[in-house]
This record gives sequence, structure tokens and C-alpha cells, in this order.
Amino acid sequence: MSSLTNLIDLQNITKVYQSGMSEFHALKGISFQLMRGEMLALVGASGSGKSTMMNIMGFLDHCSTGNYIFAGENVSRLTDQELAITRNQKIGFVFQSFFLLPRLNALQNVMLPLFYREESPAVARTKAMTILKKVAMDKFIDHKPNQLSGGQQQRVAIARALVGDPDVIFADEPTGALDSKTGEEVMNLFLRLNQEEGRTIVIVTHDKEVSQQCQRVVTLKDGLIVCD
Repeated sequence: MSSLTNLIDLQNITKVYQSGMSEFHALKGISFQLMRGEMLALVGASGSGKSTMMNIMGFLDHCSTGNYIFAGENVSRLTDQELAITRNQKIGFVFQSFFLLPRLNALQNVMLPLFYREESPAVARTKAMTILKKVAMDKFIDHKPNQLSGGQQQRVAIARALVGDPDVIFADEPTGALDSKTGEEVMNLFLRLNQEEGRTIVIVTHDKEVSQQCQRVVTLKDGLIVCD
């Protein structure tokens, strides 16, 4: 397992959304550290700021003020293009709705992030096949999303998140669209990735059963961390 070194350091992060003359303060001064090899649950009621916090950590959005240190580098003021490049190279995402492209089969969906890195089709295929085997989906490579169950689609989505060997995986309600048995299987996969490979994983969830399986639970309320 990876040694526990600092991967993410949020220093007094705020996020303010403007709507006409009014402002909404989604984050109100968040300071937080995530270590390599941690499996963490980010919890809180709707509107607590957890999705905003995930979006900033995952290079989907900018903070308004404060400093974001990622792997020792201050990335707070990256341009949109720099955010996109860093996101592709460093971050893996898994979402509740899977977001697989319907016209592509499982193998093609997993290969897709590697094409953005301009890897050759042969190399991308080899890497995708290796990851699909790891998540027990190598027998379904020719299946399109509508030919797969919800649990199978989520496994393909996890493979897509893993194929680029990211520094951290962000999973936003990854079991929310699954029945309890399938959700348990997906969580067991995350646990195995964390415990056996030292993968750093952040799970945004409302599900107490999911959060209780993580090493650490961070709770947000009204844009502030209230429990860590």
C-alpha cells in the first residue's frame, strides 16, 4: 500500500457564486488535507457544499479565494485549459449515472481517456483490457451500455476512472443508482482497490452504510467542515 504522504491540501478555500446582485457562499473557508492511500467519505445534506468541494479538488471548478496545493504544487490559479489537462492526467471520476457513451462498447468507453492523452490505439486497448479484467468485465468488452446491468455499467465506469492510473478517484454517489446487493459489490471493489493497491479514493455520499466503510468521514454543513 502507498505510504501516507500529503496529496491534497486545501487552505482556507472559499467558493462564491454570483447571481445578479446576490451572492451564494457555497464554501466558507475550508481547510482540509487528504493523504495518499486514504479512503475518505465526504458527507452532508444537500446544499452543504460537498459537491462544490469535490469539484474544486477534482479540477472541475476554481475556488474563489484560498490556496489549493496538489502534490506539493499550488494549483489555485490554473487556467481552464490547465485544469482540463491536470484533470485528465491526475483525476479519475465515477458518477451515480455512469456517464458512459451509449454508442461505444465497454472497451471503447474505457479507452477514451487515453485518446485524450494521445496514446496509440494499441497501447490504449492493452491498458483498457487489463483494467477491465481487474474489475471482472473483460468478458463484456463488446457490450454497449444498454446491454449491461447497472452494476456492470458502474464497473466499466470504475475501469474508465482507473485506466489512466490517477492520483485520486472521486466517486460521487457511486451506489446511488444501484440495488443494495450490487451497491455492496461496488463498495467491495473500491475497498479492494484501496486496501490492495493503495488507491486514494474520495466518496461523496448520503448513504451511512457506505460512509461507515471508509477509513475517515468528513462532514460538511453550510459550507463548513463540522466533523473530521
